[in-house]
Amino acid sequence: MTQSFDLPQVQDPQVDEFLQELASIQQTGSKRIALLGSRHVPIIHQNMIEMLSYALVLSGNQLLTSGSTGTNAAAIRGAMRADPNLLTVVLPQSLDRQPPESRRQLDNVMHLVEKPEQDEMSLAEASALCNQEIISRCQQLVCFAFHDSNTLLKTCREAEDLRKLVTLFYFD
Repeated sequence: MTQSFDLPQVQDPQVDEFLQELASIQQTGSKRIALLGSRHVPIIHQNMIEMLSYALVLSGNQLLTSGSTGTNAAAIRGAMRADPNLLTVVLPQSLDRQPPESRRQLDNVMHLVEKPEQDEMSLAEASALCNQEIISRCQQLVCFAFHDSNTLLKTCREAEDLRKLVTLFYFD
């Protein structure tokens, strides 16, 4: 004879987070991973971020990032070396509004999303909206920030509110 038990529903956010992380670790298929971070990154950290994005894409994961210098440029370099088809770059504004060094790199990106309707906004406002779109498209967020990187830290909180797995690295 089989007995069934109704387990009580647990409303503990820590338990929910633990179960979400466990499910993510056990997932063997590819994921949509967003990699975002500060523009002001030392070259040694950029090299590590590039290697991380290379490994993530080489493992079959889809990588989403934005188009600025620093962290995002390093993520783009790594993903482009591994498999350019698995990289999506979402810009906060149109390509014309990007600095020349970013435009040269972005010219080679196959999946580029521009937001010309946000050209009249400040870069901070447009970046916040861009980050929201990126986290809406991903399953997991990896973020590199400083303790005073307000826009990035807000993005991490928003991703957590959307029940995304968030890994946050601090430079300071």
